[in-house]
Amino acid sequence: MISILESFHLNNEQWFWMLLCALFVGMSKTGVAGLGMLIVPILATIFGGKSSSGILLPMLSMADLFAVFYYHRHAEWKYIFKLMPSTVAGVLVGLFVGNIVNDEQFKLIMAVIILVGLAIMVWRERKRSDVAIPHNWLFSSIAGLLGGFSTMIGNAAGPVMSIYFLSMMLPKNNFIGTAAWFFLIINLFKIPFHVMVWETIDMNTFTLNLAMFPMIMLGAFLGFRLVKIIPEKPYRIFIIASTALAALKLFF
Repeated sequence: MISILESFHLNNEQWFWMLLCALFVGMSKTGVAGLGMLIVPILATIFGGKSSSGILLPMLSMADLFAVFYYHRHAEWKYIFKLMPSTVAGVLVGLFVGNIVNDEQFKLIMAVIILVGLAIMVWRERKRSDVAIPHNWLFSSIAGLLGGFSTMIGNAAGPVMSIYFLSMMLPKNNFIGTAAWFFLIINLFKIPFHVMVWETIDMNTFTLNLAMFPMIMLGAFLGFRLVKIIPEKPYRIFIIASTALAALKLFF
């Protein structure tokens, strides 16, 4: 395993960020929302756009298992089934787009998706109780399509899907449980495309993922506990600001 990890030629600073991202993956899936958006541009800076998406995906799937284990009883399956067709279509569109652009273009698309996602987060915070969001088939289809595309290109569907699940007026635990199952299913669906089409997941990258598993597990453990004590507003301001800076770095 050591020789495989050395083959990535990461320096000490990059290993620090890699370990921190693994910790954030676990925390983001067990209640500390927003950290997932910060992970994407950091890994893209280290590994490149498309390669980083393949490195991140199995880590997200590992963390999804913790979230599903803890919140599985609270899932509202009717919303998951309603989203699946359009989300799968969005994943396939993202697969096609990612297959025809070079890595610099891929990173630019990722940066745009992240910044749009942050804009959605800010808008949701400011208009949380002022805007009525429709519950019809068209809204579900658009949300699924955008979510599928953004999760395939940048593993960054969180803001879009949060808007959808929040619009369904789900209680907190039902919201987390439904999102946990939804992302586990979609992330597992994406893995064969990363292996066979984009070739961004192989035994070397999976070995790196396994090496990060203890940090993911620690992050999941911390997430269950920290979500209750972290002041919400300062935390969200920090996440939005730091993610915006990291995403802007992808443009240069």
